[in-house]
Amino acid sequence: MLVNLNDVLKKAQEGKYAVGLFNTTDSDMLQAVIDAAEELNSPVVIGTAEVLLPYGELQLIAPSVIAAAKRAKVPVVVHYDHGLTFDRCMEALKLGFSSVMFDGSVKDYETNLAETREIVKIAHSFGASVEGEIGHVGNAIDGDEDLTDMYTTPEEAKAYIEATGVDALAIAIGSAHGVYKKKPMLNIERLKEIRAAVDTPLVLHGGSGLSDDDFRNTIREGIAKINIFTDLCLAGDRATANGNAKNIGYLDTRSLKVQYIKEAVKEKIRLFGSEGKA
Repeated sequence: MLVNLNDVLKKAQEGKYAVGLFNTTDSDMLQAVIDAAEELNSPVVIGTAEVLLPYGELQLIAPSVIAAAKRAKVPVVVHYDHGLTFDRCMEALKLGFSSVMFDGSVKDYETNLAETREIVKIAHSFGASVEGEIGHVGNAIDGDEDLTDMYTTPEEAKAYIEATGVDALAIAIGSAHGVYKKKPMLNIERLKEIRAAVDTPLVLHGGSGLSDDDFRNTIREGIAKINIFTDLCLAGDRATANGNAKNIGYLDTRSLKVQYIKEAVKEKIRLFGSEGKA
Protein backbone atom coordinates (compact mmCIF):
# COMPACT_ATOMS: atom_id res chain seq x y z
CA MET A 1 0.00 0.00 0.00
CA LEU A 2 1.19 3.50 -0.80
CA VAL A 3 1.81 5.63 2.31
CA ASN A 4 3.94 8.60 3.33
CA LEU A 5 6.68 9.01 5.94
CA ASN A 6 4.25 10.00 8.67
CA ASP A 7 2.55 6.62 8.39
CA VAL A 8 5.72 4.66 9.16
CA LEU A 9 8.34 6.80 10.91
CA LYS A 10 6.39 7.75 14.02
CA LYS A 11 5.77 4.05 14.68
CA ALA A 12 9.44 3.33 14.09
CA GLN A 13 10.47 6.08 16.48
CA GLU A 14 8.15 4.79 19.19
CA GLY A 15 9.15 1.16 18.57
CA LYS A 16 12.91 1.81 18.55
CA TYR A 17 13.50 0.45 15.04
CA ALA A 18 14.30 2.10 11.71
CA VAL A 19 12.72 1.91 8.26
CA GLY A 20 15.13 1.57 5.36
CA LEU A 21 15.07 3.78 2.29
CA PHE A 22 16.38 1.80 -0.66
CA ASN A 23 16.76 3.84 -3.84
CA THR A 24 15.52 1.91 -6.88
CA THR A 25 16.73 3.17 -10.25
CA ASP A 26 15.47 0.19 -12.29
CA SER A 27 13.05 -2.75 -12.16
CA ASP A 28 15.76 -5.10 -10.81
CA MET A 29 16.17 -3.01 -7.65
CA LEU A 30 12.45 -2.30 -7.42
CA GLN A 31 11.48 -5.98 -7.53
CA ALA A 32 14.22 -6.92 -5.08
CA VAL A 33 13.21 -4.32 -2.47
CA ILE A 34 9.46 -4.97 -2.65
CA ASP A 35 9.95 -8.75 -2.54
CA ALA A 36 12.26 -8.44 0.47
CA ALA A 37 9.83 -6.16 2.32
CA GLU A 38 6.89 -8.47 1.66
CA GLU A 39 8.81 -11.61 2.65
CA LEU A 40 9.82 -10.03 5.96
CA ASN A 41 6.53 -8.13 6.48
CA SER A 42 8.38 -4.83 6.82
CA PRO A 43 7.47 -1.26 5.93
CA VAL A 44 9.91 0.20 3.43
CA VAL A 45 10.79 3.40 1.59
CA ILE A 46 11.66 3.29 -2.13
CA GLY A 47 12.34 5.94 -4.72
CA THR A 48 15.19 7.76 -6.35
CA ALA A 49 17.38 10.82 -5.88
CA GLU A 50 17.97 13.79 -8.11
CA VAL A 51 21.62 12.82 -8.68
CA LEU A 52 20.43 9.40 -9.90
CA LEU A 53 18.07 10.68 -12.59
CA PRO A 54 20.61 10.17 -15.40
CA TYR A 55 20.28 6.43 -14.62
CA GLY A 56 16.48 6.39 -14.45
CA GLU A 57 14.49 9.47 -15.45
CA LEU A 58 11.54 10.41 -13.24
CA GLN A 59 8.85 10.15 -15.89
CA LEU A 60 10.14 6.69 -16.82
CA ILE A 61 10.39 5.14 -13.37
CA ALA A 62 7.59 6.95 -11.50
CA PRO A 63 4.71 4.85 -12.90
CA SER A 64 6.45 1.57 -12.01
CA VAL A 65 7.51 2.48 -8.47
CA ILE A 66 4.11 3.98 -7.62
CA ALA A 67 2.24 0.99 -9.08
CA ALA A 68 4.51 -1.41 -7.16
CA ALA A 69 3.88 0.50 -3.92
CA LYS A 70 0.11 0.38 -4.39
CA ARG A 71 0.20 -3.37 -5.13
CA ALA A 72 2.47 -4.20 -2.19
CA LYS A 73 1.13 -6.10 0.83
CA VAL A 74 3.18 -3.86 3.14
CA PRO A 75 3.36 -0.07 3.64
CA VAL A 76 5.60 1.49 0.97
CA VAL A 77 6.63 5.16 0.87
CA VAL A 78 7.63 6.42 -2.59
CA HIS A 79 10.20 9.09 -1.77
CA TYR A 80 12.07 11.60 -3.91
CA ASP A 81 15.45 11.74 -2.17
CA HIS A 82 17.82 14.72 -2.12
CA GLY A 83 15.70 16.97 -4.30
CA LEU A 84 18.05 19.80 -5.15
CA THR A 85 15.65 21.99 -7.11
CA PHE A 86 12.12 23.24 -6.52
CA ASP A 87 11.01 22.22 -10.04
CA ARG A 88 12.13 18.61 -9.68
CA CYS A 89 10.42 18.28 -6.29
CA MET A 90 7.21 19.60 -7.84
CA GLU A 91 7.56 17.14 -10.73
CA ALA A 92 7.89 14.24 -8.29
CA LEU A 93 4.77 15.33 -6.41
CA LYS A 94 2.76 15.72 -9.61
CA LEU A 95 3.86 12.25 -10.74
CA GLY A 96 2.49 10.78 -7.52
CA PHE A 97 5.44 10.45 -5.14
CA SER A 98 4.10 10.28 -1.59
CA SER A 99 7.14 12.00 -0.08
CA VAL A 100 9.97 14.33 -1.06
CA MET A 101 13.21 15.40 0.50
CA PHE A 102 14.28 18.94 -0.22
CA ASP A 103 18.01 19.22 0.33
CA GLY A 104 18.86 22.87 0.81
CA SER A 105 21.75 22.05 3.14
CA VAL A 106 24.40 23.54 0.84
CA LYS A 107 22.50 26.84 0.59
CA ASP A 108 22.67 29.63 3.11
CA TYR A 109 20.51 29.04 6.17
CA GLU A 110 17.75 31.57 5.42
CA THR A 111 17.35 30.33 1.84
CA ASN A 112 17.18 26.75 3.06
CA LEU A 113 14.46 27.69 5.54
CA ALA A 114 12.37 29.70 3.07
CA GLU A 115 12.50 27.15 0.25
CA THR A 116 11.88 24.18 2.53
CA ARG A 117 8.91 25.94 4.16
CA GLU A 118 7.34 26.55 0.74
CA ILE A 119 7.82 22.94 -0.38
CA VAL A 120 6.32 21.68 2.89
CA LYS A 121 3.21 23.79 2.29
CA ILE A 122 2.78 22.48 -1.26
CA ALA A 123 3.63 18.85 -0.48
CA HIS A 124 1.18 18.72 2.39
CA SER A 125 -1.55 19.90 0.02
CA PHE A 126 -0.76 16.79 -2.06
CA GLY A 127 -0.99 14.60 1.06
CA ALA A 128 2.76 14.00 0.83
CA SER A 129 5.41 14.21 3.53
CA VAL A 130 8.65 16.21 3.47
CA GLU A 131 12.12 15.43 4.76
CA GLY A 132 14.56 18.27 5.26
CA GLU A 133 18.25 18.42 6.09
CA ILE A 134 20.23 20.65 8.41
CA GLY A 135 23.97 20.27 8.69
CA HIS A 136 25.71 18.59 5.76
CA VAL A 137 26.26 14.90 5.00
CA GLY A 138 29.51 14.72 3.07
CA ASN A 139 30.89 12.47 0.34
CA ALA A 140 32.69 9.36 1.57
CA ILE A 141 34.26 8.72 -1.83
CA ASP A 142 36.43 11.83 -1.50
CA GLY A 143 37.64 10.56 1.86
CA ASP A 144 39.42 13.76 2.84
CA GLU A 145 36.41 15.90 3.75
CA ASP A 146 36.37 17.18 7.33
CA LEU A 147 32.80 16.56 8.48
CA THR A 148 33.11 17.73 12.07
CA ASP A 149 32.31 21.37 11.35
CA MET A 150 29.19 20.28 9.42
CA TYR A 151 27.54 18.39 12.30
CA THR A 152 23.97 19.34 13.08
CA THR A 153 23.49 21.05 16.43
CA PRO A 154 20.41 20.54 18.64
CA GLU A 155 19.66 24.25 18.43
CA GLU A 156 19.76 24.20 14.62
CA ALA A 157 17.55 21.13 14.43
CA LYS A 158 14.89 22.57 16.76
CA ALA A 159 14.82 25.97 15.04
CA TYR A 160 14.72 24.40 11.57
CA ILE A 161 11.80 22.10 12.38
CA GLU A 162 9.81 24.90 14.00
CA ALA A 163 10.44 27.23 11.04
CA THR A 164 9.70 24.75 8.24
CA GLY A 165 7.26 22.12 9.55
CA VAL A 166 9.17 19.19 8.00
CA ASP A 167 7.92 15.69 8.81
CA ALA A 168 11.40 14.15 9.12
CA LEU A 169 14.87 15.59 9.53
CA ALA A 170 18.15 14.30 8.10
CA ILE A 171 21.00 15.17 10.42
CA ALA A 172 24.78 15.17 10.05
CA ILE A 173 26.61 13.22 12.75
CA GLY A 174 29.59 11.86 10.78
CA SER A 175 28.16 9.59 8.08
CA ALA A 176 28.77 10.23 4.37
CA HIS A 177 27.47 9.18 0.98
CA GLY A 178 29.17 6.53 -1.14
CA VAL A 179 31.96 4.06 -0.38
CA TYR A 180 33.94 4.93 2.75
CA LYS A 181 37.70 5.32 2.27
CA LYS A 182 38.27 5.37 6.01
CA LYS A 183 36.33 4.17 9.04
CA PRO A 184 33.42 6.53 9.76
CA MET A 185 33.25 8.02 13.25
CA LEU A 186 29.67 8.73 14.23
CA ASN A 187 28.99 11.24 16.99
CA ILE A 188 26.39 9.33 19.02
CA GLU A 189 26.43 11.92 21.80
CA ARG A 190 25.39 14.60 19.30
CA LEU A 191 22.57 12.35 18.09
CA LYS A 192 21.35 11.91 21.69
CA GLU A 193 21.38 15.67 22.19
CA ILE A 194 19.37 16.26 19.00
CA ARG A 195 16.86 13.53 19.89
CA ALA A 196 16.34 15.13 23.30
CA ALA A 197 15.70 18.51 21.69
CA VAL A 198 13.17 17.48 19.01
CA ASP A 199 10.34 14.98 18.56
CA THR A 200 10.43 14.84 14.75
CA PRO A 201 11.69 11.51 13.31
CA LEU A 202 15.41 11.65 12.50
CA VAL A 203 17.09 10.29 9.38
CA LEU A 204 20.59 8.93 8.80
CA HIS A 205 22.03 9.32 5.31
CA GLY A 206 25.15 7.54 4.06
CA GLY A 207 24.21 4.20 5.59
CA SER A 208 26.07 1.92 3.18
CA GLY A 209 29.38 0.90 4.71
CA LEU A 210 28.52 1.55 8.35
CA SER A 211 29.04 -1.30 10.80
CA ASP A 212 26.20 -3.29 12.36
CA ASP A 213 27.04 -1.65 15.70
CA ASP A 214 26.84 1.80 14.08
CA PHE A 215 23.30 1.01 12.96
CA ARG A 216 22.26 -0.46 16.30
CA ASN A 217 23.68 2.51 18.21
CA THR A 218 22.03 5.14 16.02
CA ILE A 219 18.66 3.36 16.05
CA ARG A 220 18.82 2.96 19.84
CA GLU A 221 19.40 6.70 20.21
CA GLY A 222 16.60 7.82 17.91
CA ILE A 223 17.25 7.31 14.18
CA ALA A 224 13.98 6.18 12.53
CA LYS A 225 14.98 6.08 8.83
CA ILE A 226 18.24 4.96 7.24
CA ASN A 227 19.19 5.49 3.59
CA ILE A 228 20.86 2.67 1.67
CA PHE A 229 21.90 2.67 -1.99
CA THR A 230 25.58 1.88 -2.49
CA ASP A 231 25.20 -1.55 -0.85
CA LEU A 232 22.52 -2.43 -3.40
CA CYS A 233 24.80 -1.40 -6.27
CA LEU A 234 27.61 -3.51 -4.84
CA ALA A 235 25.27 -6.52 -4.60
CA GLY A 236 24.26 -5.99 -8.22
CA ASP A 237 27.91 -5.75 -9.22
CA ARG A 238 28.65 -9.09 -7.54
CA ALA A 239 25.73 -10.72 -9.31
CA THR A 240 26.86 -9.37 -12.69
CA ALA A 241 30.40 -10.59 -12.14
CA ASN A 242 29.09 -13.99 -11.07
CA GLY A 243 26.84 -14.18 -14.12
CA ASN A 244 29.69 -13.29 -16.44
CA ALA A 245 31.94 -15.87 -14.80
CA LYS A 246 29.28 -18.54 -15.29
CA ASN A 247 28.47 -17.29 -18.81
CA ILE A 248 24.74 -17.57 -18.07
CA GLY A 249 23.34 -14.80 -20.30
CA TYR A 250 21.51 -11.53 -19.77
CA LEU A 251 18.12 -12.66 -18.43
CA ASP A 252 19.53 -15.20 -15.99
CA THR A 253 22.06 -12.59 -14.83
CA ARG A 254 19.17 -10.19 -14.30
CA SER A 255 17.45 -12.76 -12.06
CA LEU A 256 20.70 -13.22 -10.17
CA LYS A 257 20.89 -9.45 -9.60
CA VAL A 258 17.38 -9.43 -8.12
CA GLN A 259 18.33 -12.32 -5.84
CA TYR A 260 21.55 -10.71 -4.61
CA ILE A 261 19.97 -7.28 -4.09
CA LYS A 262 16.98 -8.82 -2.29
CA GLU A 263 19.28 -10.60 0.14
CA ALA A 264 21.17 -7.34 0.79
CA VAL A 265 17.86 -5.59 1.54
CA LYS A 266 16.65 -8.39 3.82
CA GLU A 267 19.90 -8.20 5.77
CA LYS A 268 19.33 -4.49 6.41
CA ILE A 269 15.65 -4.91 7.28
CA ARG A 270 16.55 -7.46 9.94
CA LEU A 271 19.37 -5.29 11.24
CA PHE A 272 17.15 -2.20 11.40
CA GLY A 273 14.53 -4.13 13.40
CA SER A 274 11.62 -3.47 11.02
CA GLU A 275 10.91 -7.15 10.25
CA GLY A 276 7.31 -7.96 11.21
CA LYS A 277 6.45 -4.28 11.74
CA ALA A 278 4.23 -3.78 8.66
